[in-house]
Parts: sequence; C-alpha cells; structure tokens
Amino acid sequence: MTDLTRAQLEDFWDGWLAANREAERLGDWRLLAELYAEDASYGWMYSVDEHFMAVGRDQIRDWAIGIEMDGFDGWHYDYVATVMDESNGMVVGFWKQRSGIVDDATGKEHEILGIGGSWFGIERQTTGADAGQLKIAWQRDWFDMPSTAHTFMAILKSGKAPDTLLERMKVTGHGVPGHYHLADIPSPVWPPPVEAGLHVRPQPTTQPTTQPAERTP
Repeated sequence: MTDLTRAQLEDFWDGWLAANREAERLGDWRLLAELYAEDASYGWMYSVDEHFMAVGRDQIRDWAIGIEMDGFDGWHYDYVATVMDESNGMVVGFWKQRSGIVDDATGKEHEILGIGGSWFGIERQTTGADAGQLKIAWQRDWFDMPSTAHTFMAILKSGKAPDTLLERMKVTGHGVPGHYHLADIPSPVWPPPVEAGLHVRPQPTTQPTTQPAERTP
C-alpha cells in the first residue's frame, strides 16, 4: 500500500505524458531520465534469452532512453489507454508505435502491430535530493517482437529508412550495453516488489468442506 492519492498519481502521469511529447518533438528521450528514481530499474524482453535491463538513473538515461532510442527520430509512442492503481502506486499505459514514415501502399504510417505498453511503479522518494518527490521506481515494457521485425523490414524495403534508423538497426545482440542473458539479468523480469510476492492476492486458508449434492436420476 502507498500514501498516494488518485489526484497525485494522475498529476504525475500528466507530467509524464507531457514530457514524452516534448522528447518526441526534440527527438531525444534522455530528458525523461529525471522522472526516474536514482535506483530505478527499466527493462523489457527481446527474446527468451536476451533481455534488456538498465539499473539506476544514469543507465536509464544512457542506455534505455539513450542507445536504445537513438535513430527513432520522428517515431511517436501514443498512449491510447491507461489503467491506474493508486493503492499500490502502479500505472499501466498502453501505447502504439508509429514511425512517422508513410507506407505508400496504404497511405498510413508504418506501425508496429500488436499491443504494446509500459508498466510503472511510482513511489514517493524518502531520501536524497529527490526526497518527497514522486518518481518512477521501476518500469517494464512489452511489445510484439515479430511485428517489430516485420515493420522494420517493410520500412527497409520501401527505401524510406533514414540513415539514423539504418545505423540503429545495426545495434543488436548481447554486446550492446544493457543486453543480458536471462541468467545474468541484474533486476528481475517481473518488477522487484512483484517478484518478491508483495502483490499476490491472499489465497483461502482452508478449502470448502461441503460437497455438492449428488444428482438423482
């Protein structure tokens, strides 16, 4: 349980959305780093044995919204639905990934299909320079990786991929900062408090003793 009110969580979320729009306008997501706690973690899965994880504000700035987002100029990640849980300080935002590059066959932007989103843990900081402020303590993303690959290939075939995106597509594999084998990941796939079982709903301590009555012919 947290001491957050719905209004406080909504106010934080409005600030997050505004910061995202500014980052997209500038083509630089690094400005979002200040909304994360100093010890925050941020991760997602590329494949069964390739996970991305940044731990700490500096890694989030340099890797998660730095290296990983470089080359996506013109892309926008529009949040289309939001679910909030102020009692546990959680927000789930569902977004669409649109490239800003028009598909000549449809007249629409190349878009990564499938449902994508981010799951956030929002906490009030109690120590350090951020004491008293609400910050993102953890974030986990999900997206449709096969659809991502399909959309990238479609953009490549169209001949419209900018040089920055072509360079970004070369940055892959476990040698990239923040890319880990599952056994080596520095923060769990599930957010730390969830992995620890802090949000498991209580289970009945006893099973019902009564049996349903037998049906007669």
